[in-house]
Amino acid sequence: MVVTTVGEGLEKVLDKALTRPVPKSAGAQIRFLVKQLKGTKAVAELLGVSQRTVERYVKGDIKTPRPELATRMREETHTRWQPRVKSKAKKAAATSQGLMIDVRASLGYEAQAGTTDEARERHLTLALPPHHAGLILAAQERGERDMRQAVADALKDVYFQQRGTRAASLEEVRMLNVQHIEFDL
Repeated sequence: MVVTTVGEGLEKVLDKALTRPVPKSAGAQIRFLVKQLKGTKAVAELLGVSQRTVERYVKGDIKTPRPELATRMREETHTRWQPRVKSKAKKAAATSQGLMIDVRASLGYEAQAGTTDEARERHLTLALPPHHAGLILAAQERGERDMRQAVADALKDVYFQQRGTRAASLEEVRMLNVQHIEFDL
């Protein structure tokens, strides 16, 4: 699967930090959600089904959900699975380890007149320092647009300006047409 959004890329890298596999069967996912949300009523509201339906999944009377319900169950289970492990991985990336990024996108920039600021397709693999990793992970709460801007700012500092040693007049980097983005811890 080709990842083209920063959010998907961050989710994928946090999955690498998990120590146990996410439940796969519908029954296991529902039981996990019931335990997390402390009741079948809360799970029913979350998934948009009746409380009785949730109870039947817990008992094992229903084993195969319809496709849209299966997707919602998988997503809700995935987001709630091992939150402390994910939080430790985020903290380590933001304070000491940083992140590796592999991105293929059109990157352009704004600078003084006379420079070639047109976007060009580039394939970059870089180590981002903890400061930038922290900004990218903090932007995860605010949405894809903010995450994309945080990545563009990190690329500006690390790649284009080489941490302050060149291209000082560079004002803003634009990341367009992302074809692939992947992170690693």
